Amino acid sequence: MPKIAFVGAGSLGFTRTLVIDMMSYEDLADSTISLIDVDERRLDYAKRAVDRIMQAGSYPAKVAATLDRAEGLKDADIVIITILADGVKGFRPEIEIPMKYGVDFNVGDSYGTAAVFRTLRTLPPMIDICRDVEKHAPNAYVLNYTNPMSMLCRGLHRATSVRLVGLCHSVQGLAEEIAEWIGVPGDDVIWDCAGINHQAWLLRFERKNGENLYPLLREAVEKPEIWRKDIVRNEMFKALGYYVTESSGHNSEYNWWFRKRPDLIEKYCTHGEDWNPGVHGIILQEYADADETWVKELADYAEGRVEIDLGASDEYASRIVRGLLYDETFKFNATVPNEDLITNLPDKTAVEVPVIADKSGFSAIHVGDLPLQCAALNHVNAMVVELTVESALRGDPVAAYHACCYDPLAAAKLSLAEIKEMVGDLFEAQAPLLPQFEHLS
Repeated sequence: MPKIAFVGAGSLGFTRTLVIDMMSYEDLADSTISLIDVDERRLDYAKRAVDRIMQAGSYPAKVAATLDRAEGLKDADIVIITILADGVKGFRPEIEIPMKYGVDFNVGDSYGTAAVFRTLRTLPPMIDICRDVEKHAPNAYVLNYTNPMSMLCRGLHRATSVRLVGLCHSVQGLAEEIAEWIGVPGDDVIWDCAGINHQAWLLRFERKNGENLYPLLREAVEKPEIWRKDIVRNEMFKALGYYVTESSGHNSEYNWWFRKRPDLIEKYCTHGEDWNPGVHGIILQEYADADETWVKELADYAEGRVEIDLGASDEYASRIVRGLLYDETFKFNATVPNEDLITNLPDKTAVEVPVIADKSGFSAIHVGDLPLQCAALNHVNAMVVELTVESALRGDPVAAYHACCYDPLAAAKLSLAEIKEMVGDLFEAQAPLLPQFEHLS
């Protein structure tokens, strides 16, 4: 009877989805599900929603909810972290202040200036969580879903000893999606992917018979109807030769090429079929909308006014858990420390590579060198990660400024002096949420 703890259980989507996934396996259906949150109201609704899942599926799992993190973590086998530190109030200045300087983030939750400051306020509570894991569940495996993924995982691996990987949606489904563009069944594709979170590269894209599918994809993206499906990523593929993970909206803000002028946003980010990459602050707006609707959504769910789909999702977590606990080996992509995995990216930095989960734990797979043109872009963002983590752990504002100096989007728009002014405005606005910088006031 494994114990699976959800820290940040009030998350609107993750908790319900992952619990249903766990319950879809008979050997996990009698688990203890421990729901932990700092918000009593959200935790109550989450508990009621999970109770309804148990009732709908007649699952024998035991469900407990607590505001006491130590109690909730005690003797956990698996810890899943899905926190959103400080909510809309914390995130809004990180999107709106850069925009005053012309630095237009579509998402802003992974790399760049917005993510730098999101990390500065999110890493301390994440470290507190992981130190509680060390104390109360020292044998647990930790699965992190909280962003900024690379920055938080790098900081947690530096500051704690937890056995942690970072999980993201950006890899799963990519090869099958673009295989559809060239008329190849997804189940006939073999692929390998590596790089950094949200900017990993499809290094191998073949049919099971060994046929390289990249020539067909290069032909396909020249067709307007295919090019429009994911314009930014298709442009990057045409230029760099390898397809990149994550959406056009995310990748438009991780480089210098697409968001530095309104005409470029119009050309590359506005008229595609993908997920609204031209919109300013789309995730901030989603957070704000969710603040208005989450109570009704969870109440309707918990009280039976919406139907529950008990089918398993394509999230990795449940299959990872079964690999770790029951030795049903599972291969997936995850964010881990670069320990001789990608040999032309910085040592120990956070990289996203194939990982095996089995009874021995997590085993990351050696990749070797990335293609130089791919490594070059990854290296820039990896160094922003390194500077950000240094700033967050040491309370060093100069390191945060340096991180923002190398934010490709900010650097494309602003001078060094203007970046310094923007960073100063962000520190002033976020000061109440940055206790490690109290010595500055």
